[in-house]
Amino acid sequence: MKPTVHPTPRPTLPLRAWSLLLLACAAALPPPAHASLLSGDALDTAANVISWFALLIVPVVLITVFWMVHILPEKIAEKRRHPQLAAIKTLCLLSLFFGGLLWPIAWLWAYTKPVLHKMAYGTDVDDHEEHGEALTPLHDAGIERHHHEHAAVAAPATAPARDARQDEVDALQRRIQSLEMALAMATGPARAGDAKDPGKAGE
Repeated sequence: MKPTVHPTPRPTLPLRAWSLLLLACAAALPPPAHASLLSGDALDTAANVISWFALLIVPVVLITVFWMVHILPEKIAEKRRHPQLAAIKTLCLLSLFFGGLLWPIAWLWAYTKPVLHKMAYGTDVDDHEEHGEALTPLHDAGIERHHHEHAAVAAPATAPARDARQDEVDALQRRIQSLEMALAMATGPARAGDAKDPGKAGE
């Protein structure tokens, strides 16, 4: 006679454990996606506003900021009274055509001390306010200055400043002539008396 084998009962999860497992699975599922807080016509209006902002205002702001950053070297050179300001401005302008590759060179140039300029001209700064603008290469060479001097001589004497200077010169010449005449009259009789009596002059 065979002994009867009773199967061992499997442990079952209580109902509470099953409910917790189902809640965890439900929480792990992704929620339904919402593209925006807005919907319908409000969503279309918001999209139109953002697109016009991105098409019109953002490029203007970016170009303005780029330009302000791009002219920084010439502003620095002007503030530091750099004698080669015109060359730095030209380099900044050329940098626009080369995609900004020359801009770091202009930046470094604006901060450098112009040693060769100081050796040649005795100074490493320039007074741009006096000339109204940066020195040009012709001005550095002295050609522009001589040209302006010759133009001032050849110009008609109708300019008010030149007339005022010419009037002062004429008045000074007349004053010198009157002083010379007064000196000649004062020393004239004394010299004539000395010429008549040479013995007295010897005594």
